[in-house]
Amino acid sequence: MYFRLFDCWRFVAAILIMAYHFLYTAPYGAAAGTEFLGRLLPLLDMFFMISGFFITTRYGGELRGVADYRGFVRRRIARLYPLHAIVTLFFVAVAVAAMLAGADNYPWARELEAAPLHLLAVHALGATDHLALNYVSWSVSAEFFCYAAFPLIVVAMRWKGLPGLCLFTACWIAGLELASRWGVFPSGHWTTADTMGAYRAFADFCIGACIASIVAGRSLDVRSHVPGLVLLAAAVGAMIGQLPAYLVLALLAGSLTATALAETARPHSTNALRFAMPVTRVSFGIYLWHPVMEFVFLTVIWDRWVGPAGIVDFYVFWLLPMAATLAVAMLSDRYLEKRFGALIAGPRPRRTGEPRLASA
Repeated sequence: MYFRLFDCWRFVAAILIMAYHFLYTAPYGAAAGTEFLGRLLPLLDMFFMISGFFITTRYGGELRGVADYRGFVRRRIARLYPLHAIVTLFFVAVAVAAMLAGADNYPWARELEAAPLHLLAVHALGATDHLALNYVSWSVSAEFFCYAAFPLIVVAMRWKGLPGLCLFTACWIAGLELASRWGVFPSGHWTTADTMGAYRAFADFCIGACIASIVAGRSLDVRSHVPGLVLLAAAVGAMIGQLPAYLVLALLAGSLTATALAETARPHSTNALRFAMPVTRVSFGIYLWHPVMEFVFLTVIWDRWVGPAGIVDFYVFWLLPMAATLAVAMLSDRYLEKRFGALIAGPRPRRTGEPRLASA
């Protein structure tokens, strides 16, 4: 089962986040643009919900012991860590070069202090009080926390099925609400956390697991993609209108549920999107590579040469780092991430049922 619409949504969300960050360099229109796109940042919650849905669908029934869990964690590290390490080391090199050059326009030493936490991928657990170095990678740290805590979801599912999982999710969110009232989150509320974003991400991850359980049980019969698209549009409208965060989360969850139900009921209904899959599948690469392109094309090339020369409008020039991000993400997926990931993951064990299924 391949959920093509989810890949498309993640791709669009990655592009919007990239545009949001690039806008901070714009010589005009930056305030209005970032204010508008900033309202769409809850799309990050959709990332984590989809991740929880995929992981629960794929691994929820496979974790039977420590060996299974070890293999699961190893495969997930192999998928995410190589690119995270490469991009983080790039910014470490930038910080070191800036310090050696005597640049004093940025607290480079403070940034380097966070490097070990980034490389250990624990910086979204509250280990830092600001987004340093590879600033978007807090979400990678949050994903690893979700993988580490995934057995809690499995236990809840095996305890009472969907009701048990919903109860566990509600308890986790209640804990986050209490922490928000006690002032634990620097952003003020758990739904906007980033330096402590792991705990926010796990709430979304649990919601995705609930969606996976609903879809697996097919307790609802949805065959059209219209309900999912309508709910997604409503969620985006709620973001733009700055309606309560819980309403946005509920609409996103409803949209993902309806879409997954429709696609599992009619797997061929999204065949028309096949042509886009080589591009949409690299949304993770776009998300992690775009700060590098931002530094190279906007901080260096635009700010130092192209911008002062006035030879091209910014909103024409910014298409270049966007195209470069997409190209590098596709090349990275093909030549870097898979190769380095294979070294971490090692050979995959052959399932005992494969010869029988092949002969059948």
